[in-house]
Amino acid sequence: MTSSNKADVIVLGAGIVGVSIAWHLAKRGQSVVVVDRRAPGEEASFGNAGTIESSAIMPYMFPRGFRELVRHALKLSTASSYHTAFLPRVLPWIYRYWRNSSPERAKAIALANLGFFATCIAEHQAMAEAAGVSDMLRPVGWIKVYGTARGWETGIVEARALDEFGIRYDVLDAAGLAKREPHLAPVNAGGIHFLDPRAVADPGALTKAYASHAQQLGVRFAFGDANALHSAGSGWRIPTQAGAIQANQAVIALGAWSNDLVSRFGYQIPFAVKRGYHRHYRPKGNAYLARPIVHAAGGFVLLPTPLGLRLTTGAEFAHRDAPPSPVQLARVEPVARELFPLGEPIDGRPWLGSRPCLPDMTPIIGPALRHAGLWFAFGHAHHGLTNGPGTGRLVAEMITDETPFIDPSPFSAIRFGA
Repeated sequence: MTSSNKADVIVLGAGIVGVSIAWHLAKRGQSVVVVDRRAPGEEASFGNAGTIESSAIMPYMFPRGFRELVRHALKLSTASSYHTAFLPRVLPWIYRYWRNSSPERAKAIALANLGFFATCIAEHQAMAEAAGVSDMLRPVGWIKVYGTARGWETGIVEARALDEFGIRYDVLDAAGLAKREPHLAPVNAGGIHFLDPRAVADPGALTKAYASHAQQLGVRFAFGDANALHSAGSGWRIPTQAGAIQANQAVIALGAWSNDLVSRFGYQIPFAVKRGYHRHYRPKGNAYLARPIVHAAGGFVLLPTPLGLRLTTGAEFAHRDAPPSPVQLARVEPVARELFPLGEPIDGRPWLGSRPCLPDMTPIIGPALRHAGLWFAFGHAHHGLTNGPGTGRLVAEMITDETPFIDPSPFSAIRFGA
């Protein structure tokens, strides 16, 4: 085998997590090959709400109130949907998710993940500056809007609960909201403007920019089927279109496809996906948004992108590979039109992506305990863009035996007995 077919580390997955791992490993002198079936940033990293979400300390909890549970079960909430035939398969996972959504568990989960969120902007800035794309990280934050006074009051209480974490925000009444975003319709009682998060108008382009700089550092990208990874001697081997690659270490960072490979190696992880949709629309006239807008009741995000205004949906529980069923998008579009003067759609059809989710809302990052040289880095749910660079740094530090910048123990697969 020639030197071009060898590497120190194979990274499986060219999304924001895999690209960040490769970047950090290359910065530490490791030779890396990233293997994916697609080019960098073309799966879940392509379509999302485009925020580096430093304010998302508290996890996205499953509803616990009886009335809200009934709304979701009857598909009356636009924030979620599910395929009825898939429900028996996902209900055990949802039950574990529900149990982890108690106030006590949610607080413990928040504290375990705090190091990631406290450093996510700095980690992105380091990569963006190196790649020459700092301007892609827009320091405009995002605003959550509330249609009723009661909802707004609840939002203020939830924001106040973040004070202990040093989260900065402005409470906006209707007049203050109109000053920040003058083209929003006057249908809201108020909003909460989270000030520190960075808005990314094109997450896919940001991932590609990081990947391009990783190539300058010596990272190679190859097309191949990640499921073909197999042990070879004391290391790992995978066939690619550029030839078979062999390395001492391999990292599974395949997002929603991670469990296909992980389960083949005998690890039983309680894994699920939340599917989500987006579509782009032209604004009417000279209307514009300065930052992402989250609609509290509707569970959707509206954000400015180079293509137009992107409308995203909440979570759909369905088989990852089931045909698209963008019913949520159809239901929230009229609400979004009441919020902002949207014109005609730009996309021929909605985009569909899948988020890799674990029931404790915490990713798995660390070694596969029964396979030497195999590493896990998946399960970031809604925060892959936010915590991709931090994950890359943490994995690289563990592989190269550095002292990790945050405690890796909360992310170990051992918590699931794997």
